[in-house]
Amino acid sequence: MAYLTEKFGPDGALHLFAGAGETAAAARVPAITAHSAKVRRKGTSHGTFLYGLPLLGLFFLVWEIAPRLGWLNRIFFPPLSEVLVAWWNLLASGVLVKHIGISLQRAAIGFALGVVVAIPLGLLMGRYSLFEKISDLLVQTLRNTSQFALLPVFILLLGIGEESKVAITFYSSVFFLLVNTISGVKSVDPLLIKAARSMGTSDFDLFRKVILPASIPSVVAGARLAVKSSLFAVIGAEMLAAKSGLGFLIQNSQLMMETADMYAGILTLTVIGLTVNYLLVWFERWATAWKGQSESSLI
Repeated sequence: MAYLTEKFGPDGALHLFAGAGETAAAARVPAITAHSAKVRRKGTSHGTFLYGLPLLGLFFLVWEIAPRLGWLNRIFFPPLSEVLVAWWNLLASGVLVKHIGISLQRAAIGFALGVVVAIPLGLLMGRYSLFEKISDLLVQTLRNTSQFALLPVFILLLGIGEESKVAITFYSSVFFLLVNTISGVKSVDPLLIKAARSMGTSDFDLFRKVILPASIPSVVAGARLAVKSSLFAVIGAEMLAAKSGLGFLIQNSQLMMETADMYAGILTLTVIGLTVNYLLVWFERWATAWKGQSESSLI
């Protein structure tokens, strides 16, 4: 958006007759506003996190007490302290690190392929209505077909190796990215596009300097959903047809009645999901800092 700011000024108006003093004053106002918005964003983020800690602590307290008081069968639901001991033992032995690395590698490759395919396709479908009309029916048909229903197909076509697991993570993530990218492109202010066009901007520069930056919040929202979906998909695939990964660890621990190890794997997956989610929230705020405000949530 700096491309248009250079031409029109930070507030969107064409400053042709502003004097030097007026220009300097106008430049200071957005800077002050952006700084204030940044402070508010930090305060909101920290406040949201801190407000949620008591309820999370209560949840963990109930988890520890309920099995010890006999409210829950500790064979099937061990206390949190036993789960943490099992988690530490798995971590110290290197078993947990190995499974985490394998699962993250599968999910990351599938998600990266989804980004490579979905974002360019979404930009084209959102910008060119004829292209969207031609491709929308196929996209909607594939999007509404369950990825887990297609897992046997992926296994038959690609085998039980890494290819089928990467394929299902790609399939699980690509449509969240695609739909949100289309939505982001369509929500771009038409005045920005007209202004860029009036200055002779090429299609490539229009996408690079106007449409894509304005679509970032929607794209990142899609990425957050896609990451979660890809993690779920790879765990499901590993439970059905794998000998490694967090999904295998969880499923195998359940079959062997090592429930503390099973919950340790589940907690690890939760921590990974939360970490990736917050990283994407940070990326969205960094990428949209030019707006002087934040439209994202921590959810």
